[in-house]
Amino acid sequence: MRSTCMTTVFVSVAVLIGCGGKPQDASAKTDRATSEPPIQVAQAPAHAQPASGGGSAAVTATVKFEGVAPARAKIKMDADPVCQQQHATAMESEEVVVNSNGTLKNVFVYVKEGVTGTFPTPATPATLEQSGCWYRPRVFGLRVNQPFDIINSDATLHNINAKPTANTSFNIAQPVKGMKTTKKFTKPEIMVKFKCNVHPWMSAYAGVLDHPFFGVSDDQGAVTIAGLPAGTYTLEAWHETFGTQTQSVSVGDGETKAVEFTFKAQ
Repeated sequence: MRSTCMTTVFVSVAVLIGCGGKPQDASAKTDRATSEPPIQVAQAPAHAQPASGGGSAAVTATVKFEGVAPARAKIKMDADPVCQQQHATAMESEEVVVNSNGTLKNVFVYVKEGVTGTFPTPATPATLEQSGCWYRPRVFGLRVNQPFDIINSDATLHNINAKPTANTSFNIAQPVKGMKTTKKFTKPEIMVKFKCNVHPWMSAYAGVLDHPFFGVSDDQGAVTIAGLPAGTYTLEAWHETFGTQTQSVSVGDGETKAVEFTFKAQ
């Protein structure tokens, strides 16, 4: 078994310095980091939506995939026994996940143009959990200035290295199971990448928006964006490997409009 003390004192400092990130005080107020008993996090479906924007229109998007699905690499976790012991079989990479119905998972779909007005910032935090040495969810959305909790549910060191371009980057260590750090981004940005320098297979992406009209395609390739006022909008679908696609859609009050995005094998 690992010594928590040795992990905290030696490993976390060595990792952060070796990775070129500036170590941050995990107890600082801006991080609101705590070492608490393990937290059980209820995971919402990938396509779960933010609160309604107040309108009565909706868009349902299906993200399709054409071509031969690339093979998903097996992830080797033997460098950290704590990680390896949590999986009976090897985890598979999530850069491209093609569903059984020929659709694509983990595509961030959002309204890029056409939104007017302002929307209250949610007080409820979004969550990025490290569980089984895996980021959960891999792709998610949150609002500008919305708090989001980064939680270590593993009995091993993680460091969370956020790599935004419009927002302020951070690189923090969570050496103890149950630690939680609360952060926020102050500007819209598509997308913010997270990585763990300790476990290089761990990556996640967040879309930061000043409105609630976004979602992530699920294991059926589906996204529903509800609560839209009547109007004409530009939708964008973002995928970490295949890039972006946009299209225009018009919806009336009480109307639900179906759209499709299709990404092709490269």
